[in-house]
Amino acid sequence: MESHKSVEHYIHNKKQWTSELVTLREILLSTGMKEEVKWGVPVYSYEGKNVAGIAAFKSYVGLWFYQGALLKDAKKKLVNAQEGKTKALRQWLFTSMKEIDEKLIRTYLKEAIQNVKAGKEIKPDRDKPIAIPKELSSHLKKTPSALKAFNLLSKGKQREYAEYITEAARSETKSRRIKKILPMIVNGDGLHDKYK
Repeated sequence: MESHKSVEHYIHNKKQWTSELVTLREILLSTGMKEEVKWGVPVYSYEGKNVAGIAAFKSYVGLWFYQGALLKDAKKKLVNAQEGKTKALRQWLFTSMKEIDEKLIRTYLKEAIQNVKAGKEIKPDRDKPIAIPKELSSHLKKTPSALKAFNLLSKGKQREYAEYITEAARSETKSRRIKKILPMIVNGDGLHDKYK
């Protein structure tokens, strides 16, 4: 994940999607939401709650809604951002400038902001057990300082590390990732802390 100091910097580095990102940014800013860079991408919040964000990928630009599952989505524009992983997050995909319907986007944003005002929120399931992959568990047991530090991490940070190793398909990739994260764990850092 790249680190961007500003939204301008982010957009400048996404040359393929500059027009789409600029247009979406203008729409988002016109709502009065606060603009920040979080997790390396532009995020828009209202009263301290993340409402929406934008990001450019290889084949599309995404506008996501942090509590998108609460939106009516009458035009069926939203898809689950990570099926099986996210309960609330939904994204709207654009593959060209002509797909950006400003009026419709404003309707979705207005509803999302109204939901924040009304206190509507889908909270993550923090009690779900964490499945520590055997490769990570084995390395933690071999390194007592890492095991102690891992146990001191929040459940969310533990889950991020466990999923990071589980998502790797090849054992070589798992080993490389474990080598990378062990010093981070010992330092008490979360996998994504530098992007927050």
